[in-house]
Amino acid sequence: MNKTLLDNIFPSEASIPEAYRLNERIDQHEYLIDGKLKIWKGEQSPVLSPLYMKTTNGYEPTIIGSTPLLTKEEALVALEAAVKAYDRGHGQWPAFTVSERIEFVEKFLAHMRLKRSEVVKLLMWEIGKSLKDSEKEFDRTCDYIVDTINELKATDRRSATFHNEQGIMAQIRRVPLGVVLCMGPYNYPLNETFSTLIPALIMGNTVVFKPAKYGVLLIKPLIEAFKDCFPPGVINIIYGKGRDTVGALMETGKIDVFAFIGTNKGANEIKRLHPKPHRLKAILGLDAKNPAIVLPDADLDNAVSECVMGSLSFNGQRCTALKILFVHKSIVEEFMKRFIAEVTKLKAGMPWDAGVSLTPLPEPGKTEYLKSLVEDAQANGAKVMNEGGGSINNSFFYPAVLYPVSDKMRVYYEEQFGPVIPIVPFDKVADTVNYVLDSNFGQQVSIFGKDTITIAGLIDAFATQVGRINLNAQCQRGPDIYPFNGRKDSAEGTLSVSDALRVFSIRTLVAAKGNDENKAIIGKIIRNRESSFLSTDYIF
Repeated sequence: MNKTLLDNIFPSEASIPEAYRLNERIDQHEYLIDGKLKIWKGEQSPVLSPLYMKTTNGYEPTIIGSTPLLTKEEALVALEAAVKAYDRGHGQWPAFTVSERIEFVEKFLAHMRLKRSEVVKLLMWEIGKSLKDSEKEFDRTCDYIVDTINELKATDRRSATFHNEQGIMAQIRRVPLGVVLCMGPYNYPLNETFSTLIPALIMGNTVVFKPAKYGVLLIKPLIEAFKDCFPPGVINIIYGKGRDTVGALMETGKIDVFAFIGTNKGANEIKRLHPKPHRLKAILGLDAKNPAIVLPDADLDNAVSECVMGSLSFNGQRCTALKILFVHKSIVEEFMKRFIAEVTKLKAGMPWDAGVSLTPLPEPGKTEYLKSLVEDAQANGAKVMNEGGGSINNSFFYPAVLYPVSDKMRVYYEEQFGPVIPIVPFDKVADTVNYVLDSNFGQQVSIFGKDTITIAGLIDAFATQVGRINLNAQCQRGPDIYPFNGRKDSAEGTLSVSDALRVFSIRTLVAAKGNDENKAIIGKIIRNRESSFLSTDYIF
């Protein structure tokens, strides 16, 4: 990237298309507790956009709004509202039938769809996500909710039957777990947050929801829908610093489920605050250092295309991104030549620019961190192979392709979560296997090649190390019907449309000896609809 383009990466306010301008600050004072929108009159936390503005005084940061800096007291009030609404499983929400809870969620989805343009605009301004990807995130989230509803209907139909084994007849249904603390990530603050929030709610749990640190304002257009579409106390939305709010919630011991997508360090710090750890169920999506392994017989056109997208989609800020590329020595020069050529074609700019791929990074201090990784690699023998690689303009970092990377460098081990691409030459396939075996992470791996014996050996080596092995394709989460998990420090629990319904519930059964008296009792309960649990009703 040449210096002129880098110097002009940020726009002047006047050059922003009218459709994508934020014409006024969004200072949010509302938070949701027990079905009421409360107004916070205390200190606010400023929301800075990664999109700087070009002015006569140079580049200036953009403050697009603020959110409430709630304290321990407000967090605990929210928790008590959730505890009261759950009422040890006897509250209105957990007692509702599946069809009744589905109606509430469908009502929320209808309200949510009306806010598409507002949420998409805030995704662009808050985290620098491109217009295309922001729209995709919103639409995919809506689709996920629809798929969750359909899967729950299918589950409910299966649960309406009776089993008869060894003279014991039983009906098995899924019931909620309790009070859920839900926290999502900044890179997919809508989609990945809702992939835990919606299943938790629809299964009958009550929720305290704390939005991501970045991508926080985009919940504002939806907060009234949450208020209007769910009974009081079922969903409570709080803001503020985690150490002032989340810690207090955990220390009460009243959180039954911890749904968190972030770092393993953050998850460990929060989990250890719970006084009854064996009673806390955790659903965690954490760090990853997903490798690509490019074998000597790989289709280079496909491998390069997939590795470029895998390592640089949304600037590499995805847990499923390819974080390190192992390329066989016999093809590494040709691979790197083609890889750099494709990186050079990627358009840099603002999220609303047509065809843009590279945008500013939302985390304060991120460009300095990435620079330190590049400098460490250079000090230990690697070079930046692409022109302009590692160039910085405030929050914008141009991708740096590093080669040859070795185990002497931090980037070999650390998850960069940004546009730094380490390329490691290898001679023996066993070296790539050892990397995965020794890694603290175990989410996914991508294998590029054709030789079935080699590929089969790698599959068998990695099947007990990672949650997903991708053949001739980048690492990814979807389709959402497939399980999404990880090993080691990468995850706890499994998510997918069906798995999410399972992890936020537990199977409970009513069982009895299959004699005439018990059959008569159960038959009467079912015919007279005397129980909401024991029933053969189901949803079409």
